[in-house]
Amino acid sequence: MHSTQHAVGILSTGRYLPDKVITNADLEKMVDTSDEWIVTRTGIRERRMAAEGQTTSDLAVKAAQQALDKAGIAAEQLDLIIIATATPDMFFPSTACLVQERIGAKKAAAFDLSAACSGFLYGTSVAAQFIKNGMYRYALVIGVETLSKIVDWTNRNTCVLFGDGAGAVVLGPVEDGMGFLSFELGADGSGAELLKLEAGGSRKPVSTVEPGSPDNYVHMAGSEVFKFAVRAMNTASDNAVAKAGITKEQVDFLVPHQANLRIIDSAVKRLGLPDDKVVINLDKYGNMSSASIPVALDEAVSEGRIKEGDTLVLVGFGGGLTWGASVMKWSTTEKKEVQ
Repeated sequence: MHSTQHAVGILSTGRYLPDKVITNADLEKMVDTSDEWIVTRTGIRERRMAAEGQTTSDLAVKAAQQALDKAGIAAEQLDLIIIATATPDMFFPSTACLVQERIGAKKAAAFDLSAACSGFLYGTSVAAQFIKNGMYRYALVIGVETLSKIVDWTNRNTCVLFGDGAGAVVLGPVEDGMGFLSFELGADGSGAELLKLEAGGSRKPVSTVEPGSPDNYVHMAGSEVFKFAVRAMNTASDNAVAKAGITKEQVDFLVPHQANLRIIDSAVKRLGLPDDKVVINLDKYGNMSSASIPVALDEAVSEGRIKEGDTLVLVGFGGGLTWGASVMKWSTTEKKEVQ
């Protein structure tokens, strides 16, 4: 084990969104709701839906291949794959192992991480430590969900919120002073019952749950989760900024979890950022849980909005209850001389 501490950053990004689009007009035909109601309360206009037979690993592989191509790194060079998801292909083997085999990352360790919508931030924080301490050089972190498969499409309170997608990043060593400057993670298990999928685990095995039971679908106590989210987003971003040793005036971009426009607005006001410095795409994709932040990040980078040297705050919250934030100085320039 090397004692040298290496700066770690994101060398590349990638994303994949399924082709099928579900608009608010489509939902008006399925449940008692309206475009106006959905947009006013959430900011969501449409979301993507995986095709029949399309799995979480299918989405992850496409995002992963895009990120690897952009980085100019072969899958065989990867040391680690972490997949953050609440909708794995199956309980075991991990979705990460399925992706490892399909992309040909023969030497990579692989595992899934469960922190719901905070999963991507948890995943990057874990991967960064392996690279920082010299154990690994390259890690692939993917936030990916097929939430359409665990949503009750007759429940107007939840089916309007969620979408499917995948976002991937390749982490590696960058120049000193660049890359991740801080991480802030937290959890409050006393709120576990507020956002959950109960069926399928040891508490309620699949064999004991009737088809069509509410336990087979996402349950969310909306107003309680909303209040928690506003507090968690603000506190996490404040703490991450302080840990990074910067002021909020030095933040160039906020890349938040895409759950609800009103929650994002609260975080924007807290940081004092103008609208053009916030990455928002939930109008197109809805809440993609762990995929939200990496997909938004990839879009902003691909569009040229985020540039070398920009200071970013990534922040999110999710079931658990969990929350996370990171501050990074954007650079995709790999430090070559790392051993």
